[in-house]
Amino acid sequence: MSDTRNRAALEAAQEEQSRRSAVWFHLIRWAPLLALALLTYLLYPVARGVDLPLLDVGEVSPREVIAPFEFQVRKSQAEIDREADALAATVIPVYELRSSIADSLLATLNNFFDSLDSAGSADSIIPAAETFGVHFNVQEAEYLTERRLRRRFRRALARMIGRVLARGVTGPGTIENETSRQILVRSGATERLRARDSVISYREFLEMRSSNHPDSASVLGNELYVKLLTRFFRPTLLPRREETEALRAQARDLVDPVKETIRRDQRIINAHEVVTADVRDRLLALRQELISRGGTGEGDIRGTFAQVLTNGMLLAPFWLLLMLYRRYTYDDLRQVIVLSSLFAIVIVGAAINIRFVTDRAELIPVPFAAMLITVLFSGRVSMVGSIMLAMLLGSQAIYGGLDALYIVLIGGIAASLSVRTIRRRTQLLGAFAIVAAGFAIASLTVAMRAEWSLADLGSSVIRGSVNAFASAALVTIVLPVFERFTHQTTDLTLLELSDPNHPLLRRLATEAPGTYAHSIAMANLCEAACNAIDANGLLARVGCYYHDVGKLKRPQFFVENQVTGVNPHDKMKPDVSASIIRNHVKEGLALADEYHLPERIKNFIPEHHGTLEITYFLDRARSRNSGEDINPEQFRYPGPTPQSAETAVTMLADGVEAALRVIEDPTPEKLRSAIDHLASQRIDAGQFQNAPLTLAQLDRVKAEFLRVLTGMYHSRIDYPASSGGINAEWVSAAHD
Repeated sequence: MSDTRNRAALEAAQEEQSRRSAVWFHLIRWAPLLALALLTYLLYPVARGVDLPLLDVGEVSPREVIAPFEFQVRKSQAEIDREADALAATVIPVYELRSSIADSLLATLNNFFDSLDSAGSADSIIPAAETFGVHFNVQEAEYLTERRLRRRFRRALARMIGRVLARGVTGPGTIENETSRQILVRSGATERLRARDSVISYREFLEMRSSNHPDSASVLGNELYVKLLTRFFRPTLLPRREETEALRAQARDLVDPVKETIRRDQRIINAHEVVTADVRDRLLALRQELISRGGTGEGDIRGTFAQVLTNGMLLAPFWLLLMLYRRYTYDDLRQVIVLSSLFAIVIVGAAINIRFVTDRAELIPVPFAAMLITVLFSGRVSMVGSIMLAMLLGSQAIYGGLDALYIVLIGGIAASLSVRTIRRRTQLLGAFAIVAAGFAIASLTVAMRAEWSLADLGSSVIRGSVNAFASAALVTIVLPVFERFTHQTTDLTLLELSDPNHPLLRRLATEAPGTYAHSIAMANLCEAACNAIDANGLLARVGCYYHDVGKLKRPQFFVENQVTGVNPHDKMKPDVSASIIRNHVKEGLALADEYHLPERIKNFIPEHHGTLEITYFLDRARSRNSGEDINPEQFRYPGPTPQSAETAVTMLADGVEAALRVIEDPTPEKLRSAIDHLASQRIDAGQFQNAPLTLAQLDRVKAEFLRVLTGMYHSRIDYPASSGGINAEWVSAAHD
C-alpha cells in the first residue's frame, strides 16, 4: 500500500515537473512578442489616454476631440515658404545711380570723334575707330567722311549720354524683372523712391534716339547711330543685388511658423462633423505634440496596458502560425530570436524614419525583413510576417491611416514574392525591381485616390525604390551571418557547397575517386527524384556529394576505390570489417565538423544508412561462426533513420546505385525489379517511418529512378572492329 502511494506521488511529481517544463518552454518563446509589444509602445507612445483618429479633409469625425493641453499648430513648410516669398516680394529693391559713368562715357565719346576728325579719309577712319572698339565697314566710313555729319552725330550722342544716361538707365533685362512697383535709388548719401515705371530701361533708351536723331532720313545713318549708341552705352542705374537679397532674407525670417495656439479644453472637432483643412492641421499638430510628450503625460496605466496589449495582439497571429503550422521553427529558439530581431529592426527602423527622415511610410524597412525571412525560412512565413508588421505600424498614431498600412503591406508582399527562389546573388537585382514596382503601384493608386501632385507621386516612387535597393543590398551582406546563427542552409550556400573546388570535394575526387564517382551518380538520381515529389532537389544533390566523405579516412577498404582488385577485408574478421564500415559514418561527421558543413548536409551522412544491417559481413560472420552467438548490433549502422524526404531518397538511391554494379545487362525490367526490391527492404526494415514520405511519393521516386537509369544504361550499336571500333567481341579478340 505504501509502495503504491509512493509510486503515485512520484508520478504526480513527474507530471508536475513536465507541466512546468512545458510552460517554461512556451513562455520563453512568447517572451520576444511581449518585448516587441513594449518596444513598439516605447517608440510610438501615443495612446496613453488619447488616441486620435487620422482623418483626411472631407471625412467625418467618429467622435469629439478636446485639446488635453495647450499646444501650437505650426504651419507647413509650403505655407512658410509661400508667406516668406510674399514678404520678400514686398521688399523694395535697392539701386545705385552712378552719374560718373556718364561723364566717363562723354570723355571717351569726344576722344573718339576727335580721332575721326584727325583721320579725314575713309581709309583712315576705319583704323581710327578700331582703337575704340568700333568696327566700321567701308560704306559707313565713307558716310562719316563728311565733317558736317560727324558733328551732328557727336551732338546727338552727347545729348543721349549727358541728358538721358546721366539721369539713370538700367541694363538689359534688369528693371523688367522687378516685381516691386517702386525701387530705392541711392545717389551718394541721398536716397529716394522712384516708381518702377519711371525708370528708363535699355530698350526705352534706344527708343528715345529718335528725339535726337542726327540723320533720320537715312537708313545707313540710322543703323550707324544705333551702332554707336550701343557701343557707348553703359548702365548708370545699377541694382544692389546683395543688399536687396539681404533685406529679403530678413523679411523671410519674420514669418511666424505658428499658425495658431489651441488652448487647453478647447474643442477641436465635434463628433460626426466634417473635417476641414484647418481641423486636420490641428489634429496633426496634437498628434505630434503627443508624440514629443510621450503620450498625454498623465501616466495613464490603463491606457499604457491597452496599447501594449494591442501591439501584442497584432503580432500574436504570427507566433500562432509558428507554433501550430511550423513547429520545427517554433521549437528552435535561435530561429524565434532571429525572427523577433528582424521584427525589432523594422520597428526601430520605422521610428528612425519618422523622426529623422520623413513622415511617409515608403522607407519603413519591411522589405528587408521580408526578403531575409523568405530566404531563410519560407515565403509563407515572410508574407504573414509582412502583414503583421504592416498592421502593427499602420495602426500606430504616428503612421496611422490606411495609406501607410497599404503601402507597407504591398511593399512587404512584393518582397516576399521576389525572392522565392534565390540561386544567384544577381537575382536580388530582380528582387529590387519587383519591390520597387510594388511600391510604385501602391503609390500610384494612393495618388489617384488622394489627388497627389506629380511631384508627390514622384518622390513617393523614389523613396520606395531606395527602400527596395537598400533592402536587396543589405540582404546580400547580412545573409551569411543570419544563416550561421540560425543553422539554416539557403540555396546560395548549397550552390557554394556544390562547387567541385570545395576543399572536401577536391580531396574526395583525388583520394577516393570511386566514392566521388558514386556520389555524382547518386546526386543525379536524387535531384531528379526529389524534384519529382516537390522536395528540395538541390539539397539532395549537395547532400549526396558529401554523404560518404567519411570514406576518406580509409578509402582502400571500400570496394569502389579498390582499383587493383585487392580487398583488405579478405584477411580480416567480419566484425572488424563491419566496424571499419560503420566508422565511416562517425568519421564523416568529424570531417563535416572540420570543414564546417551545415547541419542539413551533415544529416545525410548518418541518415542515408539509417539503422540498416551491414548484411555482407553479417552473413560472412554467420557462415564462419555457425555455432556461436553473433551480436547483430555489431553489424548495424548507428543511425538515425532518415528524418527528411531528401535523406530517405538518398538512402534508396545509395542501394540502387550500388546494386547496378552487379546487375548484368541492366534492362528496364531488371532495373524496375531491383528498385522495387530495395524499396521494399527498407520499408520492411522501418527505415522510412520518420521520413515525411508517402507511398505515392515513393512510387514517383521509383519511377524517376527508372527513367534516369534507363537513360544512363541505354543500348549502343557495335562498331566494326575492322575500322578500329569496339564491339561486343572486342574483349575476347584482344585476348586472342
